[in-house]
Amino acid sequence: MDRWHYLLVLAACLAVTSPLEFLGARVYRRPVRAVRAILPAAGVFLAWDVLATAAGVWDFNGRYLVGVELPFGLPLEELLFFLVVPLCGLLTYGCVQAMLAKLRANGTER
Repeated sequence: MDRWHYLLVLAACLAVTSPLEFLGARVYRRPVRAVRAILPAAGVFLAWDVLATAAGVWDFNGRYLVGVELPFGLPLEELLFFLVVPLCGLLTYGCVQAMLAKLRANGTER
């Protein structure tokens, strides 16, 4: 069961934030915009991971990984982390923006 921890945490992050789409986040409805926001940062941090692991700065505990290894020795979960976490952030930000817009429209913002 330990080897599923990383993936389960990522799934939980998506499960908790996905309903925000229905509260006005509008992230899943604009996938090209989401990809354009996520991929540049993900690319930078994945490159950073590759360099750091190659230099021995850190590594990944195989106990918590499913065992799928990507090029340069990165685990699948690490790639997913750099896609899922920013997506959750976009959902949260989009929802807050939508709620603030509704408050402004109703004239209830101070």
